[in-house]
Amino acid sequence: MARWIDEVAAIPAAPPQQQTVMVSAGHSSTDPGAVAHGCVEADIAVALRDLISDALAAQGIKHATDGRGDENLPLGQAVKLAAQADIAVEIHCNAAASSQASGVETLSHESDYPLAGALCATVADVLGIPNRGAKPENSGQHHRLAFVSDGGGIILETFFLTSKRDLASYLAGRRSLADELARVIASAARQPGGKAAS
Repeated sequence: MARWIDEVAAIPAAPPQQQTVMVSAGHSSTDPGAVAHGCVEADIAVALRDLISDALAAQGIKHATDGRGDENLPLGQAVKLAAQADIAVEIHCNAAASSQASGVETLSHESDYPLAGALCATVADVLGIPNRGAKPENSGQHHRLAFVSDGGGIILETFFLTSKRDLASYLAGRRSLADELARVIASAARQPGGKAAS
């Protein structure tokens, strides 16, 4: 079930929220995604989604998610939620045959490259991994691209699960990462614009 978080911290000094926000976890119990080094992509996605949700609430941003804890809505429902939000971000991990592949990238429409690029820069800075940049939706290996094409969202390929170095950096820095990603999303949500204005 979708969750709407409207009990958030009051941040009097901050500009008011002007855009709606949705955060989604990629994959599910029936589609676990990549598995490497004893970790499952779906588990990482829901954990990071929940950390970002908590951080958004602490930063005064009302938002929707596609569940809490182990709950993770199927793609069709997540897409519908994303389509209703001005800003929608879905959490994933990347994977590759080579364990040397490393870094963060996003998949989105070109109109979302500014926010997508800021998300990439934040992950690269916090985790100390390469910034592979904002890319078009057809350049990634994930099949949940309806989140982009139909939902108008951003897929965040946070790091390569197949890279021991990326994974170690994420596990050590995930809370700081969630706080910083939430800060970037909160800043964007306080700017005018959104799908209704497009």
